[in-house]
Amino acid sequence: MTTTTTATHPPVRPPAPTARLGEWGGVAWALGLIGAWVGLLAWLLFGYAASLASPLTWLLVLPMTHFYTGLFITAHDAMHGTLAPGRPRLNRALGTVAALLFAYNWYPRLLPRHLAHHRHVADPARDPDFHDGRHMAFVPWLARFAWQYVTGWQVLAMAVTYNLLKLVASMPNILLYWIAPSVLATVQLFVFGTWLPHRGEHGPDNPHHARSQPRRHWWAFVSCYFFGYHYEHHEYPAVPWWRLWRTR
Repeated sequence: MTTTTTATHPPVRPPAPTARLGEWGGVAWALGLIGAWVGLLAWLLFGYAASLASPLTWLLVLPMTHFYTGLFITAHDAMHGTLAPGRPRLNRALGTVAALLFAYNWYPRLLPRHLAHHRHVADPARDPDFHDGRHMAFVPWLARFAWQYVTGWQVLAMAVTYNLLKLVASMPNILLYWIAPSVLATVQLFVFGTWLPHRGEHGPDNPHHARSQPRRHWWAFVSCYFFGYHYEHHEYPAVPWWRLWRTR
């Protein structure tokens, strides 16, 4: 796992948006990621014959997990208004769709909790992403993190969809490419967006109680869409994920 370093001073101020992508860049990335998720999942469920003896069967879990993570990152940008700047209805609509595709997460439930994380970062009593102040180990913290966001309705919707999918797709494909990637992406988001950045002690000059992973842009993208540049995200929450690397 990548070693993290604490940011001890504010990073370089982000540059102005590029003319090439402009204000529609977030929408383009959102549609691209949602389309990639739909296309790959459709093929893996209905067009690919999974063989548990084939390494490819297991390797294909990785890109599916990556696109699941991209769904949340898309919804996350919507929470900060950077998905479709100046177009709040479109911004919210795309964020809602992306969240729903990720295991039926409900955007109106995610939004106030994520904003509370930014307002009360690392406060055990008010930060829903943080540990409770007593159980700081990885597993208890992950369990508390998941408990803040998973609902009974969400589990019920997953169960109903699973039983419907069994009518048209094989069980191994459903488990490997629909269920497992959503679980793996949740753990990935927790590791790179909560546990690594916010665990442990932070200096008094660190107002965000956060640290960033080392400056390796290719790994920062592959690991969690630059979410590991977490100090920079808290410093500049109005910078969308696809431009966050420019703050380093």
